[in-house]
Amino acid sequence: MQIIRSVDELIGYVAMQKNHHHEIGFVPTMGALHAGHISLVERAVSDSDVTIVSVFVNPTQFNNPTDLATYPRDEESDFKLLAGAGVSAVFAPSVEEMYPSGTASDHVFELGTAAEVMEGKYRPGHFQGVAQVVKRLFELVRPDKAYFGEKDFQQIAVIRNMVKSEHIDVEIVACPIKRADDGLALSSRNQLLTAEQRRRAPEIHSALAWSVEYSRDHSVRATHDSVVERIDAVPEMKVEYFEIVDARTLLPVEEWDESPEIVGCITVYNGKVRLIDNIRYR
Repeated sequence: MQIIRSVDELIGYVAMQKNHHHEIGFVPTMGALHAGHISLVERAVSDSDVTIVSVFVNPTQFNNPTDLATYPRDEESDFKLLAGAGVSAVFAPSVEEMYPSGTASDHVFELGTAAEVMEGKYRPGHFQGVAQVVKRLFELVRPDKAYFGEKDFQQIAVIRNMVKSEHIDVEIVACPIKRADDGLALSSRNQLLTAEQRRRAPEIHSALAWSVEYSRDHSVRATHDSVVERIDAVPEMKVEYFEIVDARTLLPVEEWDESPEIVGCITVYNGKVRLIDNIRYR
């Protein structure tokens, strides 16, 4: 596995692969890798001639400096996992290498209403920062396919809108959520949980999974309120938002028959750790 630190080296590596007509699969990450990331990597490896993974904690998508400072980092462990998964090359640049002119950008991406609700509402500027780094990475890696986990359901919709508006030729591949045996969606942020918080964290998925059956003979509003009530009853846990939305537009629905595809997206504070998850209703 080749470890690439500079943009120039990455450009040369990609050019060589393109000259050999190799199909490139790409998995962008912020490191602190876990089995969820590796499931994306394994899918990319099975689909592609060459798999490139980026490991870069992108400062432009954090609107909370403390969140950026405390984001878990373990490059040595990340590289070991990626080598074992059959990755061809890792791009692990510095902030200065990624943003030689600084992180400020005048470009405003057209991301649609998908970027204005839920995470977009509670984390202003977050998706502009995501689009900024993903576009930069796509320009450098020039992948045929890029792989993202459905835990970040809203992010996938936003990236698809960015790809369309920026006319980028790449296929976005959404991969299923990888969960621990107790149902907790795998996340790098899980490393920040105390033992007691980790014990309680599966209540998020438990409440969502329970609500699918509950929703069959209850309204959208009743389903929403029951999930929030159930999670908020758990010590140290507080729902920031829970939205039941059209899976295509991400706009809230009021009735189950409004859309053939409906997803519930949730963000919960478990202590000071912010966790996200989602569940499909229809």
